[in-house]
Formats: sequence, structure tokens, C-alpha cells
Amino acid sequence: MSLPPHVSDDAAHPAAAPVWSHNEWDPLEEILVGRLDGATIPSRHPIVSVNVPAWAARLQGLASGLRYPRALVEPAQKELAGFTALLESLGVTVRRPEPVDHRRRFATPGWSSRGFASSCPRDSLLVVGDEIIETPMAWPCRYYETFSYRPVVQDYFRRGARWTAAPKPQLTDASFDGSYRVPGADEPMRYVTTEFEPLFDAADFVRAGRDLFVQRSNVTNRTGIAWLRRHLGPGYRIHEIESRCRAPMHIDTTFLPLAPGKVLVNPEYVDVDRLPGILKGWDVLIAPEPDPLPGRLLRITSMCGKWLSMNVLSVGGGRVIAERRQPGMLRALERWGFEPVPCDLLHYAPFGGSFHCATLDVRRRGALESYFP
Repeated sequence: MSLPPHVSDDAAHPAAAPVWSHNEWDPLEEILVGRLDGATIPSRHPIVSVNVPAWAARLQGLASGLRYPRALVEPAQKELAGFTALLESLGVTVRRPEPVDHRRRFATPGWSSRGFASSCPRDSLLVVGDEIIETPMAWPCRYYETFSYRPVVQDYFRRGARWTAAPKPQLTDASFDGSYRVPGADEPMRYVTTEFEPLFDAADFVRAGRDLFVQRSNVTNRTGIAWLRRHLGPGYRIHEIESRCRAPMHIDTTFLPLAPGKVLVNPEYVDVDRLPGILKGWDVLIAPEPDPLPGRLLRITSMCGKWLSMNVLSVGGGRVIAERRQPGMLRALERWGFEPVPCDLLHYAPFGGSFHCATLDVRRRGALESYFP
């Protein structure tokens, strides 16, 4: 395969940089991994109801604010420990958030809520180069979620990283469409968030050097995309990926660059003929149909649906960590020229994701490059 033309803008990798990550595939050196201590069933809110499994939406009135049951937490904790050990065995430095009691109630002048979890640093923090950005998240129960990462982020800042926080949203009624319902397949697309203020989760963005890709979703509005575009300035371009998912949330089970010239796409959510034109010349890797999730409890509690099989993590050198119980994906990665690294993390699904969601790659060894004309 001939790679698309690209231009290196920074020839040297600053060895002392605490935060340095430009894409999804360079050799991984340091990573933040989420934590399940104190995980709490999300507080009731319309934006949560449209993005969680039907069982969770029905139970919100009864169970919101309660701890997740041990039957879900314990197997996820065990797999998370194994995943962390695998990363360390690959020479990756692993950092963790502080334990937090997410049952504690907090308030703004307009509303109050309990928390959720510190399971997915990919959602609340975005790394672009040497900058770490706190995102304006749309779920009220995640309003202060970045605080569990503050000791780590403060350490990065003291050592030279840039640290930015997007405008803290008000999350009043003006931020949400009170008449929203999930649109049917033949209806125009609608979103539960309005354009009243900037809202976005970092997990709706993926990076390919000077180009970022984003999907509009129920937690990321166009005003949020515009804020990030202006913040990053003319040195970066942001391209929108159209999703056919009727209740989209987070791009990394829809569209994920795995290497220069190779991007993994979800055939159910993406029309490859409508991808941004700059991807012409890239290999579009069509994700295989996921293998069924084992066990009824896991099937009904997964927050992410069957395409969690796409939620893989590149550690560099062509190695990609993927779910051991998704043999179809493992075989496909090998066929595409990657070295799949099997690992177990299926039981993390009730807490928001898998390998990509559960992590934030803080430092990768590589220069800032432009992969597109």
C-alpha cells in the first residue's frame, strides 16, 4: 500500500514533554486508564435516557444515585487490572484518576445531581499535541468528572504541558430540546442538545495529525465543534463524519483511524461514499459483524451496543489491543496487516466502553504531521 503524502512539521519528539500525542497510532508511552471505584448509576435526566440501554432508562427513577451492583463491578475490575498489567508489560506508563465517591450530590445555581464514574477519561479530556483540554460535557452527572483527574493533570501542567478548560456549560433547559425523541429511520435527524452553548465530549473526536474528525451527536453540538475549531486555530482542520446512528454518542465505535492511510469504519453507521473527500486514497477498513456478547446480563447492561468490538487501542508498531472474545475483529486486524493483541474487557461495557473509551493516550512517540494534501 502506498501511503498518502504527508509532511512532518516537528522533526523531534521532545523526550521531556509530559503531554505529547498527535494521532491514534504512534508508539504509546503514557496513558490514563479509568477507575471504577465509586461508580454510580447516572442520575435521571433526559440526555442520559436517550444514550443508555432501555433497561437503564426504565430503572433510572428507582436506581439513579445507587452504586452499581457487585455482579457488574467485580468482573469489570478484574479485567481492568489485566488490561493495565498488559499495558505495563508493553512498556507503557499507566496513570490513574483519584478514587471518588460519585454518590455525593453536587449543585450549580440551576440544578443538582449525583455523579457517574471515572471510567472513561477519553470523554472528559482531549489531548492535542502538548495540550490537554477539559471538555464541556452535556450529561449533568458528569459535570465535575474531570476533578478526579486533576492531580494527574496538575502534574502534567507543572512539568510543562498546556492545560485548557472549555467554557463550563450551564446545562439549563435551554441546552436541551424538551420535545426530543429518538428519530425513526425515515425521519430527519434530531438531537437532544440545542445550540445554546458549546457542548462536546472528547470521545466524539479522533486525531490524525493536523486533521481531526468529529461526529455531531447527542453530546456534541455544532457550537461545541465551532469552539474547538476556533481554539485550535488555522494549524488544524476538523472534518465531520456523518453518522446514520439514530442516537449517536462517541465516534470511536463509528470511525477510528488505525494507521496512516488506514481507517476502521462501522458499515451500519457510515456511508463510505459520503466520507470527507480528504480520505480519498486511504484504505477504508469495514468492521466485521461483531460476535454476539456472551451472557444475558452483559447483553442487557452494555452501554455501548454491539459495535463495541470496534473500540480498539493502537499501541504503536502495528500492534492493536482488541477484545479477546471478538475473534472476527482479531482476524480482520491480522488480515489488514496489524498485530492484534487479545485482551479481556467486555465487562467494562456497562461503565461506558472498552479499550479506547477506558483510556486517554497522553504521550505517544512521534512528530506532528500532516497526512493529507
